[in-house]
Amino acid sequence: MAKLALKIFFAFILLVPAQAVIFNHLALFNVAVPIVFIYLIIMLPVTLGTNISTTIGFLAGITLDIFCDTAGVNALAATVLAFARKPVFHLYVSIDDDLAGRSPSARSMGHASFMKYLVTMVLAYCAMVFTVEAFQFFNFRLLVLRILASTVYSFILLYALDCATARNRDTA
Repeated sequence: MAKLALKIFFAFILLVPAQAVIFNHLALFNVAVPIVFIYLIIMLPVTLGTNISTTIGFLAGITLDIFCDTAGVNALAATVLAFARKPVFHLYVSIDDDLAGRSPSARSMGHASFMKYLVTMVLAYCAMVFTVEAFQFFNFRLLVLRILASTVYSFILLYALDCATARNRDTA
């Protein structure tokens, strides 16, 4: 458990500030913004309790909100994403006995199942964030474009991040 706590802590320390300082400024055509910090929530072990994962999601979201001055938008979306993590996982993997204590990854779930899981999680997060932001200035076509473009951009980066880190994470 201490090893897991350290992994989560270091992922938090790396991903949340990186999102605020680097990734929020990598917008493509002023439409697509990569959302990389949610990898912290996505990579949590399936057997981790809902209360703990929801708390981690809230802390990551509120910390990003403080860095980016976004008034709770990320806290809301990250908390809901952390709460929905386990049901979304079970849409694509029926039995989690073989993943007991391990994190969801392309290596542990299989590439097809992990891609579906990752796209669903990223799409849900982007839809929540951009819909809440759109309550100020509503342009439906731009909203859909931002959601889809950010989902694709984030998916590519998160899948690459997972492929780069999954070997170390699964063997540890």
